[in-house]
Amino acid sequence: MAKIYIDQGHNPNNPNAGAEGNGYREQDLVYEIGVETAALLRAQGQDVRLSRPTPETQLGSSNASSLAARVNDANTWGADYFISLHANASTNSAASGSEAYIYRRGGEAEFLAESILSELSAVTGLENRGVFVRPTLYVLRRTRMPATLIELGFITNPGDSALMANDPWLFATGVANGILSYLGDG
Repeated sequence: MAKIYIDQGHNPNNPNAGAEGNGYREQDLVYEIGVETAALLRAQGQDVRLSRPTPETQLGSSNASSLAARVNDANTWGADYFISLHANASTNSAASGSEAYIYRRGGEAEFLAESILSELSAVTGLENRGVFVRPTLYVLRRTRMPATLIELGFITNPGDSALMANDPWLFATGVANGILSYLGDG
């Protein structure tokens, strides 16, 4: 059994609210996907903690303190893995697909991210846009365990955003399957 920290990126309101597009808010979409991911992982015997256990959970009083609250909670809890869920945004409404960010190449986080993206693509049908290195992202830089930030789809793409809103269980299934496959339980 692994201790898996699922961070539903952003707060329900500012500070640190997420992107908006096509009538949806990032923080609402990733909240629901995170809750469903946690339920699927728990059903498989994993120990899961959510950064936002309720839709109203507000972390921190600034962007910086919101990010620190998530990382500190995962570090203090002793999480084995940290997965931050997000919805991407672009000025190009045709941009579509899932991608992941990691702190550096060659570590367990890269294998975890690749596994999640592979399963997300298989379940949702969205393009796997790949794993990218982003050492400047606080949640990747300050966590003490393998960590990845997953951009599930583009909130600014009508198809991606509707899929995240109307079929959150597809994304939850993809993320959970990716984690379980990485752990050898899938």
